[in-house]
Amino acid sequence: MSMIGEAILTASVDLLVNKLASEGVLFFARQKEIEADLMRWANMLEMIKAVLDDAEEKRRTAPSVNLWLGELQNLAYDVEDLLDEFQTEAFRRRLPLGNGEPAAAHDQPSSSHTRPSKLRKFIHTCFTIFTPQSTQFDYDLMSKIKEIDSRFQEIVTKKNLLDLKESSAGGSKKASQRPETTSLVDEAKVYGRETEKKDVVELLLRDDLSNDGGFSVIPIIGMGGLGKTTLAQLVYNDKQVQDHFDLKAWTCVSDDFDVKRLTKTILTSIVASQNVGDPSLNSLQKELSKQLSGKKFLLVLDDVWNRNYDDWVQLRRPFEVGAPGSKIIVTTRNQEVAEIMGTVPSYQLKKLSDNDCLAVFAQHSLGSHKLLEEIGKKIVTKCDGLPLAAQTLGGLLRGKHDRREWERVLCSKIWELSEKRCGIIPALAVSYYYLPPTLKQCFAYCSLFPKDYEFEEEEIILLWCASGFLDHKEDENPSEDLGRDFFKELRSRSFLQQSATDASLFVMHDLINDLARWAAGETYFTLEYTSEVNKQQCFSRNLRHLSYIRGDYDGVQRFGDLYDIQHLRTFLPVMLTNSGPGYLAPSILPKLLKPQRLRAFSLRGYHIFELPDSVGDL
Repeated sequence: MSMIGEAILTASVDLLVNKLASEGVLFFARQKEIEADLMRWANMLEMIKAVLDDAEEKRRTAPSVNLWLGELQNLAYDVEDLLDEFQTEAFRRRLPLGNGEPAAAHDQPSSSHTRPSKLRKFIHTCFTIFTPQSTQFDYDLMSKIKEIDSRFQEIVTKKNLLDLKESSAGGSKKASQRPETTSLVDEAKVYGRETEKKDVVELLLRDDLSNDGGFSVIPIIGMGGLGKTTLAQLVYNDKQVQDHFDLKAWTCVSDDFDVKRLTKTILTSIVASQNVGDPSLNSLQKELSKQLSGKKFLLVLDDVWNRNYDDWVQLRRPFEVGAPGSKIIVTTRNQEVAEIMGTVPSYQLKKLSDNDCLAVFAQHSLGSHKLLEEIGKKIVTKCDGLPLAAQTLGGLLRGKHDRREWERVLCSKIWELSEKRCGIIPALAVSYYYLPPTLKQCFAYCSLFPKDYEFEEEEIILLWCASGFLDHKEDENPSEDLGRDFFKELRSRSFLQQSATDASLFVMHDLINDLARWAAGETYFTLEYTSEVNKQQCFSRNLRHLSYIRGDYDGVQRFGDLYDIQHLRTFLPVMLTNSGPGYLAPSILPKLLKPQRLRAFSLRGYHIFELPDSVGDL
């Protein structure tokens, strides 16, 4: 399980607790014994959820904790599958046949020819009809409940043996913390930001940005690792800017938008000799107002995550007394933050060119010209315009002149390098930690899309819906409306970007795609290269979601031992741009329909002339 895999597990546990307590499940499970089992499971899951933060911290040094987390994830999936069986059987017993009689009264062996062709309406009471099929189901159900209950007990026992501690805070503090930034920068070691620096400096030197003569707020926005802080440092230390403002202050905000702390930090940054002690917020803001009164100031608020408008209103009160032309630069990954704080349009930071990324990489790797030319240029393509990625990969190879080391980095996946203390994914993962559990699950599902794959908003929303990620009883929005809200949120946080070629399509940055895969763990898998079509594939037994780039002709070897994976939920062929029609070997389709827990099953792009009868068994 990846460093942030248990964050997805938290989302799974949250959804599972809600489902265990749902009206539909308890309506069918009338037997007191079964009701007691379900509620006991819900209570155990709540108890387990409380220790997931501690488990995340310990799993890095304790393999046994990592194994425990994997067992818990599989148990959560299996419980959800059992609840789906509950609901399916409940619906079967409640639905009438075409003649108005309940389906349970006509139980026969499963066959596509004996199934009712049409179901007309729901009956609002649950029939208690004893038939061979319903009796067998009840027997099998009790057996599965007993087996899962035993696994629950084992999970709880191991939790106690591992001495995992409960956490009252939601989310690991250590995991989400970033190093504090400062205003210092070595401009000679910054590449490819000359134009951006010029643009922002021009904005800072203008005194007509604010309509009311007050201060202006300039948001710099972009995904993690793009260089927002570096750009702010460059303009903060520019000679023209220094001469233009009476006062300057730099504050690293991060996730702790504490108005009193920030006010105090800004004040001590302006008046270094000020001994503020620990006065009240009122005293701090009065003193800050005094220091700013009538003066043209520049304030940088770096790495802002706060989306509470009232907090911003409270923090900004002392800034109102500054001289006209005062400016505040806000760096953020979140479009909503920019909308709350900004008074001018956001400055969207773009990716670096490959040549500039290579310059950053070369500076940190100290590689020979030959290595840079032959391998370095290929490694830099992994960075996809992110200077942080170029810096980190360069640092990983610093002082190493063995060609094999460079080739290893070239051939490795970014998330594999991250497990070896490469800093790219953890730096990007800060954005991930601020997502609520439901959005974490939706983002992980996006890992099924190959790199550079452009998709419609509706496509991913329907997949989320089919997977049950939008089933939240506490939310009154219809599922697809909730999906649109989730999509908008992921886009505002720079996880999804609009396509450069088609405004109706969206795409993930390559390293965001890597982050999604790293987060998703072994329950998700993508066959990405069409050159792999004829290779024998091996799949994890824990696999739940599979996607692959559709080939022209997909034969038996393409899917290896996939037929033995009974818990598969997603089977998703993905079509590349301008790809023609494809063909699926006739012997494969019946085997692909064997897993009965499929929720999203696509044959898009294939020439299929007939579906086997077994499609009705799903």
